Amino acid sequence: MAGRVAQKDVEELKERADIVEIVGSYVSLKPASAGSFKGLCPFHDEKSPSFNVRANPAFYHCFGCGAGGDVYKFIQEIESISFAEAITRLADKVGYQLNFEQGTEEGSTRSRLLALNKFAAEFYQEQLSGNEGEAGRDFLVSRGFDEAACRNFGIGYAPKGWQNLIDAATKQGYELAELVTAGLAMESDKGGYDRFRGRVLWPIRDANSQVLGFGARKLYEDDQGPKYLNTPETPVYHKSAVLYGLDLARKSIVKTRQIVVVEGYTDVMACHLGGVETAVATCGTAFGEEHIRIINRLLGQSTEPAEVIFTFDPDAAGEKAALRVYGDSSKFNALTFVASGPDGLDPADLRQNRGDSAIPAMLANKKPLFEFVIRHRIAQFSLQDLDSRVAAARAAAPVVAQISDPALKAGYTKALADWVSLDSFEIEQLVRTGTRQQVQERVEPMRQAGTPAAVLNPQGKLERQILEVLLQAPGSFDAGQLRRMIAAGLSDPQHQRILEVASTSSSDLGDHNFASILSTKVSDTDVDLVRALALAELPVQNEAGLERYAKGIVRTAMLNTLAREKQDLMAALRRIDATASSEQLDQVQRELVALETERRDLMK
Repeated sequence: MAGRVAQKDVEELKERADIVEIVGSYVSLKPASAGSFKGLCPFHDEKSPSFNVRANPAFYHCFGCGAGGDVYKFIQEIESISFAEAITRLADKVGYQLNFEQGTEEGSTRSRLLALNKFAAEFYQEQLSGNEGEAGRDFLVSRGFDEAACRNFGIGYAPKGWQNLIDAATKQGYELAELVTAGLAMESDKGGYDRFRGRVLWPIRDANSQVLGFGARKLYEDDQGPKYLNTPETPVYHKSAVLYGLDLARKSIVKTRQIVVVEGYTDVMACHLGGVETAVATCGTAFGEEHIRIINRLLGQSTEPAEVIFTFDPDAAGEKAALRVYGDSSKFNALTFVASGPDGLDPADLRQNRGDSAIPAMLANKKPLFEFVIRHRIAQFSLQDLDSRVAAARAAAPVVAQISDPALKAGYTKALADWVSLDSFEIEQLVRTGTRQQVQERVEPMRQAGTPAAVLNPQGKLERQILEVLLQAPGSFDAGQLRRMIAAGLSDPQHQRILEVASTSSSDLGDHNFASILSTKVSDTDVDLVRALALAELPVQNEAGLERYAKGIVRTAMLNTLAREKQDLMAALRRIDATASSEQLDQVQRELVALETERRDLMK
């Protein structure tokens, strides 16, 4: 157990530490009254700053939640560590050498692991310049990164041997158990082995440049591991609370009130080298709540505009990620945008192919996140005929309905009408319907938790029955029926999302594992409902009963779809003016007749 820090060191360290600087490394602070600074409280969610810090006397206090104390208390609370660990953490920050009254150990477990990570980072950097590191250097040069860039980002190389780091670290007094705890080594019957071997490594550092972990890319064909291998969760590394590159980007983020979120380590490097020094990336995990809190602390609250720009790839995975972030867009203290490279190039490839200037040019063509999502919804339809334009409007209207700013909502309502070439009044009606649907969405957690389906309105109950059959008897539907149901639209946005994903997997409708397949493709917010639908008890006793029940539900679903299609055609008929050609009128009337014929056939 570590010895106790000498009391005089505790007091002197507190005197030396600048509480404004320490707190400012976690929270974006702005001058308030004389000697006082203000920012958003890191201990509770708020939109207006009520968190105050003073240098003399050195303390902090939040008038919103009541949190307060000295610099030690702040570090304890923000890092969720003990008082003893807060002392060593602060000493690390200010470069103060602690003395211990008992024993000769060097401090807390956290400090020990941080020191080990620092040693490992220096070891890997040294290996990159050695003979075996040539493979790593060649890879980095091939991606457009010279020696200066690699040095700035601390890039290293892990040799192919099994115990290179272990041998070097144990000579410095570290134990195998510590390397395992830090995620640098794996235990084995033969004394353990290095986790990272034959790979290029990026040190993942916090805002204070302390190494928390590593991200490693494989170089050799005989490496059977994943392309990227990251440090696992450790006492100092939590991937959901880390943004790669934040140590280099923090000052620029605070100064420019802009943050660019990219998808990989080389993308961060490319942006910084291309003049965009506000770029960061998540570390092998989806962008989440903790990342939003980190960004909000950095941006703070100000009358000056702030922006968060995501550079999702313009492919299906990128669009899915954008849709997931869009659901959290209201939680940012900033406007949110999406920027995509031309020809689908990510920032690293874009810089390499078109030069440094291509990076800021890509960001200059950013689109608001709402526009990106709306256009994504519209892009699923051809817009070549009235049916598809109405269907596109119906698919995009719920997005507009969720915009809280009245002026922004009105603007996007008009824009949506222009994009799908429909009357603004019709779009307003759809948006108002979407706003009402948000009330239904608020009861969704209760429904997923087992609340009886009776809480749903009749339309919502029918949609749930349709999805239950789709998941439990997928062969009852065909791809054409799913496409028409999507175009007609379901009233519940979550039901609509699940149906859309199911349609993209229509080739698997004959697979009895269809529900399992679908659960791997829907978003994280929808997977629980998919599982609930797949496990819902149907009013049947056997396979024959299931077939009869499913047939009835499919027929009801198609009748419902026909009714929506008829509504759209009748609306189109009302919009046809006297100057329209007889051919246009005849076309709509023929389609109405065809729908009626299909309806009668279903009713037989």
